[in-house]
Amino acid sequence: MSASVRSLWASVLTLTMGAAAVLGLAQPASAAGDAYVALGDSYSSGVGAGSYTSDSGDCKRSTKAYPSLWAAANAPSSFKFVACSGATTTSVSSGQLGALASSTTLVSVTAGGNDVGFADVMQTCVLQSQANCVSRVNTAVSQVQSSLPGKLDSLYGNIRARAPQAHVVVLGYPRFYRLSGSCIAGLTETERSAINNASDVLNGVMAKQAANAGFTFSSVVDEFTGHELCSGDAWLHSVSVPIINSYHPKAVGQSGGYLPAFRSVA
Repeated sequence: MSASVRSLWASVLTLTMGAAAVLGLAQPASAAGDAYVALGDSYSSGVGAGSYTSDSGDCKRSTKAYPSLWAAANAPSSFKFVACSGATTTSVSSGQLGALASSTTLVSVTAGGNDVGFADVMQTCVLQSQANCVSRVNTAVSQVQSSLPGKLDSLYGNIRARAPQAHVVVLGYPRFYRLSGSCIAGLTETERSAINNASDVLNGVMAKQAANAGFTFSSVVDEFTGHELCSGDAWLHSVSVPIINSYHPKAVGQSGGYLPAFRSVA
């Protein structure tokens, strides 16, 4: 091949690659290089969304949960989905962090609700008096403010130690209720307001501890606004059968709520 022909081909190749880069074609999406690990509790595993993988057992990891949806859309170089129903900060640390490595580049996690007795709070509020409900909520709020920060610090420190180069996204929890909404039965407005306030306090503590760890906190409150219980278009299950689905996101809550909140910062 003559020098002039080689020069021509080199020019064409350069122009083609430049155009492809402008169009976003020269390189795959950044996510394609990510080694992604999804940690956390039932809000990350996808309880309530259905379509659970057979190998996840009682952890109930769903193909409709936001980690699976994000991985399917972004084709990361590797994807480890180890979130598990019922997980606490302690059980995430002891049972899930083996999925992390120095090569991990992206991590998502939800944890904290089970540490303060989320399930017991809702059971108390559904089955007992307003006074007992508010008292139980206040106890949970006290735990959020006193003991949870240290537990989150420990978990986040363990995540950073295992995955020192990873971009870590901590996702929060939705407010459960639309106040003055369409519900004509069930909990009182006082109970609903107390539960919403507890969620706000929990998210605030998680956001602060995430920032202290150098992690990114992503709230889902905005995404779920207009889709709370009593909104008329709820993305959350109310008291349901099977009972484990109660107060968890439906499939649309994962795709319309958690996925955009994660995608915006991943």
